[in-house]
Amino acid sequence: MIYAPTPNSIKDALHLLHRGDLIGLPTETVYGLAADATQDLAVAKIFEKKRRPTFNPLIIHGSSPASFKEHVFWNERAERLAKAFWPGPLTLVLPRRKSSSISLLASAGLDSLAIRIPNHPIALDILDKFAKPLAAPSANLSGRISPTTASHVEEDFPDLFILDGESTPIGIESTIVDLTSTSSHLLRPGGISREEIESIIGPLEALSYSLVKAPGMLESHYAPHLPVRLNVLEPSVNEAFLAFGPTSYEGKHLLNLSPTRDLKEAAANLFKMLRLLDLQHVKGIAVAPIPFDGLGVALNDRLQRAAAPRAP
Repeated sequence: MIYAPTPNSIKDALHLLHRGDLIGLPTETVYGLAADATQDLAVAKIFEKKRRPTFNPLIIHGSSPASFKEHVFWNERAERLAKAFWPGPLTLVLPRRKSSSISLLASAGLDSLAIRIPNHPIALDILDKFAKPLAAPSANLSGRISPTTASHVEEDFPDLFILDGESTPIGIESTIVDLTSTSSHLLRPGGISREEIESIIGPLEALSYSLVKAPGMLESHYAPHLPVRLNVLEPSVNEAFLAFGPTSYEGKHLLNLSPTRDLKEAAANLFKMLRLLDLQHVKGIAVAPIPFDGLGVALNDRLQRAAAPRAP
């Protein structure tokens, strides 16, 4: 059920959150499935609704850096990144305070928390008025294509209360940086490039562990129903084609992430176009090569996970 963000619907959304229910919430990246992060039962509803593995932690959303400082151990790198990119598509993983009231289920039992401030007026209004952090993973069934419009959310969750924020402007999830040790690690590429982050805090080191510390680290994720084939210049018979840049292909099932090779445009279109091609009567989705530059790193990360072998 989709609602325009009127004063009455905002009031209704807050009422649902206070009583431990879920709402669909727009952010600048993708739509979130939001619940009170301090209520164990509310957080459990997220996992149940998404059919999400409980070892995959959730991102906690707040309205200001101050709203997080009772929950995590803040550090100088976090301060610099927050000043540069918040509100915005950047998630920071920081050591969790034992006194934090955030549900341990939300952090999958880890001694860290993934936190961010979304850059969307509706999300910030809800967070400011709710005055407590919200757990808000993407509002889709676990492993499926992330939602960038309210109607995408409704496809997976037709009974959910969804605030309509129109199409999300970035259209790809937040970048996640782990700051729990003396070195900094990139856990997930996203809406802010590695180069932008490194310009603020210096080099990001390679991961030396396989622990799932943040969303989007599972091998198969963001997956359509149809199989996905990458780095294709021209699709096979009975394949849909997701192009990038100029193409001579003129098949029936064709969408172009960005005819001008604009990576921001491609990021905004990725999940929407995967969903549209997933509805076609074809046997698979072929995807054109995308450069590993800037947002292209995040785009390739999402596509590689969409194309990964599915769990039996």
